[in-house]
Amino acid sequence: MSTTPGILATIGATPVVELRRVVPPGCARVLVKLEGQNPTGSMKDRMARAVVEGALASGKLRPGGTVVEYTGGSTGTSLAFVCAALGYPITLVSSDAFSREKRDHMRALGATVIELPSEGGRTTKALIQRMIAKAAELAAAPGAFYADQFNNPDAAAGYVPLADELWEQSGGRLDAFVQSVGTAQCITGVASALRAHDPAVRIVAVEPAESAVLSGGAPGAHKIEGVGPGFVPPIWRPGLADEIVQISTAEAKDMARRLAREEALFAGTSTGANVLAAFQIAQRLGPGRTVATLACDSGLKYLSTDLYASG
Repeated sequence: MSTTPGILATIGATPVVELRRVVPPGCARVLVKLEGQNPTGSMKDRMARAVVEGALASGKLRPGGTVVEYTGGSTGTSLAFVCAALGYPITLVSSDAFSREKRDHMRALGATVIELPSEGGRTTKALIQRMIAKAAELAAAPGAFYADQFNNPDAAAGYVPLADELWEQSGGRLDAFVQSVGTAQCITGVASALRAHDPAVRIVAVEPAESAVLSGGAPGAHKIEGVGPGFVPPIWRPGLADEIVQISTAEAKDMARRLAREEALFAGTSTGANVLAAFQIAQRLGPGRTVATLACDSGLKYLSTDLYASG
């Protein structure tokens, strides 16, 4: 539960559904936790609350202070939501590489948003590094609190309740958990909590095939928003994941569209990647086993993009 009253208490306790129509034959059951049902439509609400409340508890964020962060959109929207609820101003560094809905949502919640130009609307290592550098520059101002999602030690802890919810919702029968990697905060927090329930739970990381740096490949441009920054996240550790699966942007988009049409599950591109990777694991495990993954956010965040416009 939240330590603060009001709307922040609505974060979490998201439902789980079992996929029925898109699952290949002979698979384990595939569960999807609907993180798009958090208040801003994203799992990032969990980490945003943990990061801001942690900063308040430690004194890093004081009355009159300003939160500063770099963001592909969902983290910024979630931080703007928490800051609006608690009465703190926030400045966010983003880019036109990310959907218009996300940037508009941040501004609607009162955030100051600085947009850096991308290379043809694609996520690249250079873009993410420019965003980080700009945010660090702004965070040097007096009274600023730098959320720094790649390095903030409170972020992973925000996802521990997600894992505990998922364990209970699966009936304590979970053989594998699959999640796409951006900052690696979510997979870190969930993995630690699930392994506390059962050390045998298999943790599977997902990354864009075009930028498979976790697998030892070269960074590249892709359009799976919110994941695959083009470098190994600072908190990533060998052994965090038992396996890494690569999914291309085209494959992820296609599955996201199928989920909407065939399962009525309306989510973003990273969810398509998650589900495709989950199918690979579920086919290997077979009937009688359980694989879980996340619908990271709502498809409403992508209506201005080609994800659904060309679907």
